[in-house]
Amino acid sequence: MGRKGSLVQIQSSRPRSMRGRPYGRPFSFAEGLSGRKAGIILPVSISLQGVARGCWQDRKKIKKELIGTSDYPSNKIFTISNFITFTRLILTGVFLFLFVTDYNRYVALVIYAVAASTDWLDGQIARMTKTVSWLGKMLDPIVDRALLFCGVVGLVARHELPLWICLAIVGRDIYLFLGNFVVKRYHRRPIDVVFIGKLATALLMSGFTLMLLGLPVLDGMGIVSSSITWLPGLNGEAVPLGMYFVYAGVCCSLLTGVVYTTKGIAAIRSAIAHPEDEDEDFLNPEIDEDEESAEE
Repeated sequence: MGRKGSLVQIQSSRPRSMRGRPYGRPFSFAEGLSGRKAGIILPVSISLQGVARGCWQDRKKIKKELIGTSDYPSNKIFTISNFITFTRLILTGVFLFLFVTDYNRYVALVIYAVAASTDWLDGQIARMTKTVSWLGKMLDPIVDRALLFCGVVGLVARHELPLWICLAIVGRDIYLFLGNFVVKRYHRRPIDVVFIGKLATALLMSGFTLMLLGLPVLDGMGIVSSSITWLPGLNGEAVPLGMYFVYAGVCCSLLTGVVYTTKGIAAIRSAIAHPEDEDEDFLNPEIDEDEESAEE
């Protein structure tokens, strides 16, 4: 279905033939072609978005029922899933205070476990209720990293976790943070979170929770020399079960760096090959009202 053209009237002066005609009254297209009137009539098909960007194009229309899904997040702020995410951020601060002050290790453990469980809950609710939002997609990974950092830094400070694990996790996030700026120079839409990334977060949070609990303690595997002290558990030293979850989480976390790098390069190449696709206003998609009314 074509877009209706609008009439733009350009007048340099008010000629004698227009006396008695009020300003603002549009001419018909036929009058413009006949040359009987002094106004210059230009039929154009434009959108406000195109004017703002200096380009003439049609916006992509989507079905209204798709708004709020993972592919087409909404611009809503006050949603249940976003409230849960904000709650996780508050719990992260409470956990850090209790853990640093050594007020009560087990209370801190419970708070950390509850905060970690909400990472799964907010996403499920958002998808089930079709309230996935851009704010949630942006805030969720930030709060996740804050919770992870609090756990890993606290355990390293207590000498319960090797320093290299902290450096690996933080280094990977700094790398992705800087890479995100490079990708955004070409590709405007954020890259979606991948499954391996969510798995890495789940393994790390589960591992930190079990290490805070300190139970159960397992005998070391002894697959490396006992002199390699920076690999507790693998060197034969007895460690909590959570240590092995952390190892698995670190491996998955480093793998996500490779996955996001690949997706980022693909996004840049696509943006260079098809720059017109980057003009799409993904934050404010146009609803296909015609299709919606036809269904009714």
